[in-house]
Amino acid sequence: MAIRRVITIGGSDSSGGAGIQADIKTFSALGVYATSVVTAVTAQNSRGVQAKLDIPVELLNSQLRAVIDDIGVDYAKTGMLPSSDTVETVAAALKEYKVPFVLDPVLRAGSGSALMEPRAIDTLVQHLIPLCRVVTPNLPEAAAISGMAIRTESDMRDAAIAIHRLGAPAVIIKGGHLERGTAAGKAVDLIYDGRFHELELGYIVHEGILHGGGCSFSAALTAELAKGHDLYHAAVSAKEFVHHAIAHSDAIAGFRVVNPVHRLRMDADRYRVLNNVKHAVKQLKEMKNFRELIPEVGTNIGMAIEGASDRYDVAAVDGRIHITQEGIHAGCVEFGASSHVARMILTMMQYEPARRSAINIKYTPELVYACEDAGLVVSHFERDKEPPGMETMVWGIREAIKSASKLPDVIFDCGAHGKEAMIRVYGNTATDVVKKLRRVLN
Repeated sequence: MAIRRVITIGGSDSSGGAGIQADIKTFSALGVYATSVVTAVTAQNSRGVQAKLDIPVELLNSQLRAVIDDIGVDYAKTGMLPSSDTVETVAAALKEYKVPFVLDPVLRAGSGSALMEPRAIDTLVQHLIPLCRVVTPNLPEAAAISGMAIRTESDMRDAAIAIHRLGAPAVIIKGGHLERGTAAGKAVDLIYDGRFHELELGYIVHEGILHGGGCSFSAALTAELAKGHDLYHAAVSAKEFVHHAIAHSDAIAGFRVVNPVHRLRMDADRYRVLNNVKHAVKQLKEMKNFRELIPEVGTNIGMAIEGASDRYDVAAVDGRIHITQEGIHAGCVEFGASSHVARMILTMMQYEPARRSAINIKYTPELVYACEDAGLVVSHFERDKEPPGMETMVWGIREAIKSASKLPDVIFDCGAHGKEAMIRVYGNTATDVVKKLRRVLN
């Protein structure tokens, strides 16, 4: 199927966290082609909207028709529509071209600054709500549109019914404002399309203003609807998407900005890490005399993604690398394949996040001397002094780092009863580790 084309119709946010900037990032992360129509230009930052200029309706209309007539639109999303004239112009074009759209009724910025003329709300109710496929107000917006105070979940339901009666085929009221600070710790969004459905995920506690959450949710909903998903499943996907974007939000100046591309970057990083370890394993198997470095228990090489937190963020060889009659054998490279290598790497990353890879090789005094001669920083720990109940790789690596004058490239121990002595070589990537091994062998 050809890539779906989506258009965001809204305001430009100079701080980059909301508006069409957030929408385009979200669309790109979800694999749809993004176009945009700017309705207003704002000068805003963490302290609020400093200035705003509405785009003349003639230019607004030209933007709409330039995109729709040429590129085409499968689905649209409207955001900031600052005036009645803007609302009427957008409504006329969407109606003429029969474009399905998500209506995100942006009334105020996250800082509280007004983004829509009060009288334009009535125009939006009259012209856009009956035309949209779904409207996605937060609680203050739902209260303004329905004319009802919303303090409880029951009030949310009454407001959803009232907005539905205004002509919206479906209503999604975002309940984050209601749930903040409650014992339940849940953010509940309410869907009403003649029947009620609830979307519930754990509330993410954050300090200060969160910028771009509403825009990212409605943009994600638009992308999923454009791809053919029904409303409920599109809303579930959008909720999970924005939950992840909030969980990995960036602290910028005086506010937090949702990060809709974090998952995309994380997936790309996992792909790069997996291929880097595979390439390193191939280099090791081709390396002259590498077999001399393999200990009795076998060797393993691993690499973590950026910001790794557990073994499933670390790619390593499943079953280690061993010497067989046929030569050097290595299993598949997979995430989570080795808790041992993961502990080696994750502990090091607590001291240097960029040092994301390691390999274990056999211990001999000559190899330790070779590491030093190769210009590598060497440290060690005494395994027989390991306190009871401690993980060797956690305790030992920390001890070796603490006793070294500089962050070590190499950490060794001379073993203990029933424990084979071992050398561990660290690098920023798996192929970087292989380069250090070559220096040692040379």
